[in-house]
This record gives sequence, structure tokens and C-alpha cells, in this order.
Amino acid sequence: MLNPAPNALFDRYLGISRLLAGQLDFNSIIQAVAAEISHIIPHDHLDVCIKMLDGKYHIAYESGLATAWSQQPPALLTGSPIRTLLSGEVDFLLSPDACADPRFHFDGAFSSPIIELSLRSRLHVPLKVQGDIIGALSCSSHEHDKYSMEDVENARSIADLLAPYFFALRAAEQAKRSAIVETEARAREEGLRLGALKLTEALEAERQRIGMDLHDQTLADLTRLARRMERLSGLPDLHGDALEPLCRTLQQCMHDLRQIIEEAKPTVLQLFGVAEAIENHLERSVRESGLPVVWRMVDETGGALLDLDRTVATALFRIVQEAVNNAIRHGQPKTILVHLRIQGGALSIEISDDGSGLRNARDKAGHGIGNMKTRARLISAKFEIGVNPGGRGTTAKVLLSMERRPVAEKSA
Repeated sequence: MLNPAPNALFDRYLGISRLLAGQLDFNSIIQAVAAEISHIIPHDHLDVCIKMLDGKYHIAYESGLATAWSQQPPALLTGSPIRTLLSGEVDFLLSPDACADPRFHFDGAFSSPIIELSLRSRLHVPLKVQGDIIGALSCSSHEHDKYSMEDVENARSIADLLAPYFFALRAAEQAKRSAIVETEARAREEGLRLGALKLTEALEAERQRIGMDLHDQTLADLTRLARRMERLSGLPDLHGDALEPLCRTLQQCMHDLRQIIEEAKPTVLQLFGVAEAIENHLERSVRESGLPVVWRMVDETGGALLDLDRTVATALFRIVQEAVNNAIRHGQPKTILVHLRIQGGALSIEISDDGSGLRNARDKAGHGIGNMKTRARLISAKFEIGVNPGGRGTTAKVLLSMERRPVAEKSA
């Protein structure tokens, strides 16, 4: 075929460069430059195949005849009729009759559009950026033996003009896809977190309801039963010694039940806030343990805890409650310190002791630590726990951002 004169060819290349300016997507570029390219390489079908960043998939954009190549999602490179070009095995593909050329038809090849649309003459050159193949430029014609090596060279010049734009667009598209995927993942995570938080709030309310029911009904019934047994033990025809173990057991059950009720319905937390509830729990836990533990709570928050949302406040209290219980139950400490302070716009609660500590990975996975991590995650707080320097004692820390933190509900 006859090619344009050198000056006219240069003008066409210049026209392609001008048309590329301001185009923001692959389809727009193809539609914008197709007519200009047709003056250099006449074609019935023009397409650009772009390799995805993973190197396994590719996607096609086309002008002129519409085919299934551009109407499918990213496809495997191994099924592309021009896979040898995209993989760098050959530097170009030129065929006088692609309908019968075995290079385009192999087991698993998506080459049906070639036959269906009679794309006989085909010309393919790679799109290269810094030596890497990012895709291919393809021209097809219904005519037999339409293209020559001179057309191949002209196509390479056009590909050199297009490749940098496609490279930049591919990077932008990939960044956009990654941002969308990340945003969707965060939205799903936030949805799950909020759902779990609402579930936790509902469970906490149910826990408190059960605590009140136990107090109002079960504990009252046990108290009446204990008093009746005391009266029975004083009757002359009954041996008080026989009833005394039963009375003692009943009293212990009532004591344990009161503890369950107190933990299920932390009235100090509801009435006075997190700091007072923590201090109350520390004092009661140490007293009831019977251990010679010296405890101390330092509150340097300046009253900021009073403005916490009720669910967040409850979660923080439960974390500290679990940490203190673990220290007393498993660590046998001599001292326990709870330190509350504001650091860089975040609330920090640190629970440290000088007990036996986390001796191994199994200890670290147990003792309710998983529950503490879950509670912290549900309120978007950071939680960490570890052995103190020197290997003696444990420190658990909760860090909660106070920025845009919902304010606690106020009583009417």
C-alpha cells in the first residue's frame, strides 16, 4: 500500500500527539486518535490491548468494529491470540490472513472475533515503556495481505507516541481500583465493627437485666431460704450441727451470686464513671482475694472520661476489669497500678503489676486476653500486652483516640 509522504506523516504524528492531550481514559484516547491513525495505517478495526500490573491479565479497548474482546472483563494473557507478542517472544506480528493463521488459533485462544468479523490482514506491535511491554497496538483489515513491513515501522512510531500515555493511565486506573477496593474493605470492616458494637451493647444491656433479675428474684429467694434454715437450726428436735454445713454453703453461694450481680451490673460505672468504677473494682478485687496486694490508681485525665459514650466506657471498664482479675488470679502480684492519662489526643489506660507475668505464648493467648483485644477493636482502640522489662510482671495498655469521640448520653 502507498504510505503518506514524510512531511505528511510527521503532521499526522503531530496530530496524534495533540489529540492525546487532555484524554483521561483508554476509550477516549482510542476514539480520539483512531481517525488520525487511519490516515497512516488504514484499518477496519483498531484496538489496544493493555496488560494488567500483575502480568497475568489483559484488557482490550477498540475502535471501529465492536467485538467481544472489549466487552469482557480482564482476561488471562494465556488466552490472547497475540500472547507471543505480549510476552515478548516476538517483536511484531504480521499476517496476510489471520483467519487461517495458526499463530492466532490455538487451544484456549479467544480468537472467535477474527473469524466472525473476517479480520484477515492483521498487524500488531508492542507498546513499550522503558523496555517493558505494557500492551499492544493492533490494526486489522477485511482485505487480504493489506499490510507491509513499512506499516509495521509506522505502527511502531504510533505505539511509541501512545505508550507513555497508556502507562500513566494504567497506573492511575490501578491506583483508583486499589483505592476503591480499600475503601470497600474499610466500609465492610467498619460495618462489621459497628454491628458487633451494637451487639455488644445489646449483650451488655441483657447482662445488666439478668443481674437485676438475679438480685430482685433469685438472691431474695436464697436470702429467705437462708433465714428459714437459721430458724430451723434453732428447733429442739433438729440438730443444728447437721444444718450448719448447709447454711455455710448457702451463704457462700449467696456471696458468689452477689459478685456475679455486681459484675453484671456495675452500678458504680453507671453512676460515677469509668475512673471511679475502676478504683472500686480494684479495692474490692484485692480485698476479696485475701492477698497482700498494694494497689494504686492514678487518674490524670482531668475528667475527660466523664464525656465518653456509655458503650465505650463500659468496654474500657471491662478491659481493665479483666486485666486486674488476671493479675490477681494468675500473677500473685505484690503491687498493681492503673494509670489513666491523655497522651497526644488519645486516652491511655495502663494496667501494670509485678506478678509472675506472661511466661509463654500459651499464657498470652489465654486468660481472657482475646476478649480484651476484641473489646478494644470494637471501640477502635489499640490494645497491647506484654511482660515488663526484666521479665517480672505484666503491663496491659489501651489507647483510644479522643478525636470526634461520641459524647456520653446524659440523663434527663
